[in-house]
Amino acid sequence: MSEELIPENPEQETEENEAAKPIKQRKNGLYPGVSDELAENMKSGWADTELHELEPIAQAEHTASRRAALSARFPGERLVIPAGNLKTRSNDTEYAFRASTEYAYLTGDRTQDGVLVLEPSGEGHEATVYLLPRSNRENGEFWLDGQGELWVGRRHSLAEAEQRLGIPAKDVRELAGALAEATGPVRNVRGHDVSIEAALTDKVTAERDEELRVFLSEARLVKDAFEIAELQKACDATARGFEDVVKSLDKAEATSERFIEGTFFLRARIEGNDIGYGSICAAGPHATTLHWVRNDGAVRAGELLLLDAGVETDELYTADVTRTLPINGTFSPLQRKIYDAVYEAQEAGIAAVKPGATFRDFHDASQRVLAEKLVAWGLLGDLSVEKVLELGLQRRWTLHGTGHMLGMDVHDCAVARTEAYVDGILEPGVCLTVEPGLYFQADDLTVPEEYRGIGVRIEDDILVTEDGNRNLSDKLPRRADEVEAWMAQLKG
Repeated sequence: MSEELIPENPEQETEENEAAKPIKQRKNGLYPGVSDELAENMKSGWADTELHELEPIAQAEHTASRRAALSARFPGERLVIPAGNLKTRSNDTEYAFRASTEYAYLTGDRTQDGVLVLEPSGEGHEATVYLLPRSNRENGEFWLDGQGELWVGRRHSLAEAEQRLGIPAKDVRELAGALAEATGPVRNVRGHDVSIEAALTDKVTAERDEELRVFLSEARLVKDAFEIAELQKACDATARGFEDVVKSLDKAEATSERFIEGTFFLRARIEGNDIGYGSICAAGPHATTLHWVRNDGAVRAGELLLLDAGVETDELYTADVTRTLPINGTFSPLQRKIYDAVYEAQEAGIAAVKPGATFRDFHDASQRVLAEKLVAWGLLGDLSVEKVLELGLQRRWTLHGTGHMLGMDVHDCAVARTEAYVDGILEPGVCLTVEPGLYFQADDLTVPEEYRGIGVRIEDDILVTEDGNRNLSDKLPRRADEVEAWMAQLKG
């Protein structure tokens, strides 16, 4: 990375002031400054690259209806939804930017520093998206500033953004000042943009802002047609990522779990925006750690690989799929016994996903099967299955809930009210995971020694339909014999 760029974001000021302000130079840059002649030279000789007659983005129609629902819920109130800003990774390098879910859901835009504002107007609201405009060429920002376009790439102009998003666009650098002067009731989605929060500090309350966030979380419980198509795309790409991993297991054995992580990541970047969450590439006893993301352990034949990973599409919808695979291609008798128990539990859970069922039904169905298996294996003494479930004793080895909502976040709709989520009723358009597991820790002295260090989870992404459900991730086999045949075919 070259050293001359400047790390600061563009100042929050008007375009006129920005043009007059010199760009700050890096302390230890190799050039002591910019000559007047060079500065003047850099202002001219550039072609006009403005794009015209752009088509609206694919989901513009859907984002418009989402904004309409938001407007109807909070009449007469100014609503502010920021995308967020770059976050520093170290010194002057930043993490890859990912727009806030609320902002992307309502605009389809994924760029940093953007802010959607819904201003009360008549019976509804007028929406405006505030964005960074093209880099200024008069003051050299486009080639001297750390976020100038010659350093990080061309931005859409405000006019281009309007065409793409179907929303009027203005310069975001003017927004904080305008909000500070604004009057009337305001709500803001917190936690994404400190400059916006500072401007609104005396105009909002935590309780009112939380109501906005909760509404937007619950709005995503039922997916529209665009979202369902994106989730299917994410699952299909994820299936290809799992195939990539199986084909390269010999290389992982020669290196580590990191080879698995990198292999899947390559597929995610080729076919999507990124991974939807940190990939869990857990081989051997690491499979008993629910969120094993260090991925630095050995991959050994004879052990199991628990791979929990998902591709995030360019529109920020993610899959969340888990398969537990025999590294050498064949389950041992004990591995298969445990795997089959989890498969049977998942089958029971998936069967319980349907319109009119409660969200808890699929969890209860899966947990009952696992409790039955644990009792049958003699791991819970002479207790009945009913008593085990009443006391929750199966949780020593099942550990987690059997699923969660899925969408733009891997744990989507997370701040929805309990009565709308965990205690809610399923309806067509809801997408959730069904992911039972059994985990026998390496140091668990309450189970036979041969069980210790074995972890199995099977997870699929299930869409509630009018007449039942559809498994969006069914391109990956689940039954033990099908898994072995699939792996054998991929390994050639």
